[in-house]
Amino acid sequence: MTRPTPAPASVGVSGEAPGLFGPLALRLAQGRVTCLLGASGVGKSTLLRLLAGLPTGVDFRGTVDSAPAALMGQDPGLFSWLTVAQNVALGARLRGERADPARIAALIDAVELTGLETRLPANLSGGQRQRVALARTLAEDRPLVLLDEPFSALDARLRLMTGDMAVRLLKGRTVLMVTHDPAEAARLGDRFLVMTPAGLAEIDAPPGEVPRRHDAPEVLAAQAGLTERLIA
Repeated sequence: MTRPTPAPASVGVSGEAPGLFGPLALRLAQGRVTCLLGASGVGKSTLLRLLAGLPTGVDFRGTVDSAPAALMGQDPGLFSWLTVAQNVALGARLRGERADPARIAALIDAVELTGLETRLPANLSGGQRQRVALARTLAEDRPLVLLDEPFSALDARLRLMTGDMAVRLLKGRTVLMVTHDPAEAARLGDRFLVMTPAGLAEIDAPPGEVPRRHDAPEVLAAQAGLTERLIA
């Protein structure tokens, strides 16, 4: 797999969306995972869509400094009539390019789906479909990766396994991950931001490289602190 092109020094959003969130300044740490938490409807997904250059349906007043981005959401978004390999190569196909078969095979191997290249999505488990979506995200080879609750539909074991896999495979990219799960953020985030209608608040993250062990004392402490902040 190729290494990503470094993201620009400044990636973020500055401004406000009246009726949704007040003035804020979001700047992402280059090559790190920023976890964004907050109540439903506060505007987290709107920030992701702004960075992705997608329509938001809100009156946003401000500036967006972004980079070529790949977006992965809760729904894997696989085409039911395409095989695993064809879904992973979909971005190249849509651009009229020829995907490198060796690279597609390497990505499928990286997400531990070797042997399933010719299967259709209907014949995959939910966790397998989400790993296909992860491989497709990696295939885009973008320096900025936007994750919108991509593991929330998985059970606890698969959520832990797939989240850890994603962070390892995305190492070196600038990542913004929306999550409602303090435990997930405590494991996977280099940086924590909590969003409210008034703006953003930064919470200290535990030391150490991500992904962290789910049962490490500092991770459990960070999880408790984030939970307290979210329910306050």
